Order: sequence, then structure tokens, then C-alpha cells
Amino acid sequence: MKSPVPDLAPSDGEEGEDRTPLLQRAPRAETGEQLREPGSSDERRSQAPVCCSARYNLAFLAFFGFFVLYSLRVNLSVALVDMVDSNTTTADNRTANECAEHSTPIKVLHNQTGKKYRWDAETQGWILGSFFYGYIITQIPAGYVASRSGGKLLLGFGVLGTSVFTLFTPLAADFGVGALIALRALEGLGEGVTFPAMHAMWSSWAPPLERSKLLSISYAGAQLGTVVSLPLSGIVCFYMNWTYVFYLFGIVGIIWFILWIWLVSDTPETHKTISPYEKEYILSSLRNQLSSQKSVPWVPMLKSLALWAIVVAHFSYNWTFYTLLTLLPTYMKEVLRFNIQENGFLSAVPYLGCWLCMILSGQAADNLRAKWNFSTLCVRRVFSLIGMIGPAVFLVAAGFIGCDYSLAVAFLTISTTLGGFCSSGFSINHLDIAPSYAGILLGITNTFATIPGMIGPIIARSLTPENTVGEWQTVFCLAAAVNVFGAITFTLFSKGEAQNWAVRDHGGPRN
Repeated sequence: MKSPVPDLAPSDGEEGEDRTPLLQRAPRAETGEQLREPGSSDERRSQAPVCCSARYNLAFLAFFGFFVLYSLRVNLSVALVDMVDSNTTTADNRTANECAEHSTPIKVLHNQTGKKYRWDAETQGWILGSFFYGYIITQIPAGYVASRSGGKLLLGFGVLGTSVFTLFTPLAADFGVGALIALRALEGLGEGVTFPAMHAMWSSWAPPLERSKLLSISYAGAQLGTVVSLPLSGIVCFYMNWTYVFYLFGIVGIIWFILWIWLVSDTPETHKTISPYEKEYILSSLRNQLSSQKSVPWVPMLKSLALWAIVVAHFSYNWTFYTLLTLLPTYMKEVLRFNIQENGFLSAVPYLGCWLCMILSGQAADNLRAKWNFSTLCVRRVFSLIGMIGPAVFLVAAGFIGCDYSLAVAFLTISTTLGGFCSSGFSINHLDIAPSYAGILLGITNTFATIPGMIGPIIARSLTPENTVGEWQTVFCLAAAVNVFGAITFTLFSKGEAQNWAVRDHGGPRN
């Protein structure tokens, strides 16, 4: 007999998820399988378990891929502190001495064999920002190519190229600041393809009610890469010299590339070891969400308010993220006056919290949708508000506590940790509004969101010529204001279901 109680977790479209009424779960518990229709979404999901599944194997390999990517991206932030001749930056990159030097003397002497360069504060800002000049170029082309040809090779070779270029960083530094800036821009070109390629792959792999979990796992690797890279780079600089930072992470990236090419497939249909049950579960859950259009609906896409809501949120979030990512080691050294070894550890603490928050928020977001029947739109908006307003509050607080080292580290940690909620908010909203074009949408939003990485460090450097506490208050307040603006805009104009232009088949009616 057919159950009078519909499935609690429909998987055939986002609109179904948004409109499912709140149902009692007691009848299901009492009657068990008698109420479950053969071939229902619940039955298919139970036959495609999480353990050892192809989709979760993809998530964990992607996790380590983004771990490598962010290790390659942020290691320069720590190494640069040790690459620069401190005598050169005395006039341009002052330590204000408002806060007392508190570092405990360390018996092991700091290794000083690495070559030093006479780069002033402005030059350092250009070096840190040059990565993004390459990164911004490949975003939209990568999304388009991945949506047509798949993201596996694109992402794999993006990581490989970045890893190889990283190995040549010490050589480029010897050639001069121009060569180093050019090399970092080339690294940006390689990394620029990775997020759009991964989003395009998830459009074929992630069942709607598992999106938050799968994407938060894969992208959380970026935060853990930051957590490991910052202190490890500090240790390597302290006990060896800064050149080994680039050799270490470059080699790790090459090893990951080999595993990725060997174990991953673009789609469930082409995967060699996926179970028939898991393949059917994934394909059936996405059946009514993908478009068969051969051409990209560029005009309606670019007219979509839902897309521009993500653009504004992504830009705003990245303003804070990139400012801290590139300049937190400088703040720790010049204002709070931690040494290079302590600097790496303490700069990483906030990203450990963000990593944990991303993993937990992904689980929470999918549980709210699948078990508590919260709409997709509600979950995306609430998680984005927490992930943007919360960091803004604690970022401002961090600027106004002066030289209280414990509180400064605590507030910066809480601020960055709360930002992890955005991984289940606007960050994956592309897949909600246009699964077939998720890679292209991420390419568009990440193009705008890369601009803060290009101009954020330069603006922050210009606002902190003396590195006083008051100057850094201005930097933190500006970042908080941008965050709040993005949160409000996303809340007002975001959507939670697939848009008409994204699922229409050659001008026909929406499925």
C-alpha cells in the first residue's frame, strides 16, 4: 500500500525541498519499510551509503587538493617576513612599539642562511597581491570549459602547474622582484581554474540533500591547508631557511596530482568502481535539476538578481578573508610583536576554527533541510548572516582591545571561525540556483571576489604606514563594514531554488 506520508527528503528538485511541509516523523518510525515506496529517494539513499562511496572519496581527495592549494598560496605570507632585510623596512614598515615585546627567549638560534632582499613595504604589497592578477583571468574561462569538458583534468593540471611554479620561487626571487611578481601571477593562473572546475564536478556528483556536506568537506581543505602551512612555514624558516618552504609544498602538490588523475572521474557514469546503487541514487536525485541546453543562457544569467546577490556576498566575504590571509602575519609581528616561530602558529589558530566550523556547519545545514524541512533559501540566508555579521563584530572588537595579546588572538579566532558558516551559505548557492552552470557562476562570482585580494593588501598597507594599533583599527573596521553590506544584500536578493533560465530546455517550459 502506498504510504499516506510523503518522503521527508525529496531529491528530485530544489523546489520540492523548499515547499515540503513540516511533517511528523513518528508514523515512519512505527511502520518502517512498510511506508517506504520501492525506489523512493530514501531507499536509494540507504542503498548508497556514505562509507567508501565514490562521492565521498571525491570529497576527501578534493579536500586534500584544496589543502595543497592553500598551502601553496599562503606560505609566501610567512616566508616573506623572513625574506626581507629588516634594515630596509625600518623606515617603510615600522614597528610602532606600542605593544611590549613579549616573546619568550628561544635557546635555538634562528637560522639566517636564507638570502635577504631589500624590498620596502609597497613592494611587499605588490608581491603579495600579484597572485590575484593571474587568478582573476582564468575564473570564467575555467567555469565554461569545465561545464563542457569536465573539471577533473582542469583542476588536476591547475594544481600541478601551481606546484611546479612554486618550486621556482627562490630562483625567481634571485632574478629580481619583477620575476617574482610574474611567477606569482602564473601561480594565480593555475589556481584560478580550481574552484570553478570543482563546482562543475559537484554539479554532476552532489545529490541536493548532501550538497552542504560534500562541498563543505572538499573546500574545508583550504582552511586546513592554511592551518598547517602557516605554522609549518614558520618552523621551516626558523630552523632551516625560507627556500625550503617552497620546495616542501611544491613536491606535495605533485604527489597529490598523481593520486587525483589515478582515482577520480568527471561523472558517476564514467567512474570505474562506483556501485550501481550509488550511481542510480546520484543520477535520479539530479534528474530534474540539469538542463540539456547546448548554449549557455548568458543574458538571463547576467540579469539574475540571485547571481548578483552571490557576487556581492562573495566580494564582501573575501575582502576580510584576503586581508587577514595575507597580512595577519605582518600584524602579529609588527603590532603584537610575536617572533617568526610564534607568528606562524598564532596566525594559523583562526583558520583551525574556521576549518572545524565548515565541517560542522555542512552537517548542520543538510540536517536542517533533510530532517527538519527548512527551506534551502532559509538555510543559505541564515548561515550567510552568521558567517558575515559575526566575523564583523569580532573583527572590530579585535581592533579595540589594544595590546591584550590573548584577547586579540581570541577575537581574531572567533571572527574567522564564524566565517566558516558561509561555506553552507552563499558559497554553494550557485548549485542551488543553476546546477548545470555552477562552474560558470562560480567563475563569475569569484572573478569579482578576487578583486579584494588584488587591492586589499595594498589598501591595508597604505592605511598602516606606522603599524599603530589605531591604524589597524581602521583596517578592521573597513573590512567589517564591507562584510555587513554583503550580508544584507544577500539576505534581500538571494534565491534557494533552480531558476527558470537554468533548467529551461531550448526555450521550453521549466521542468
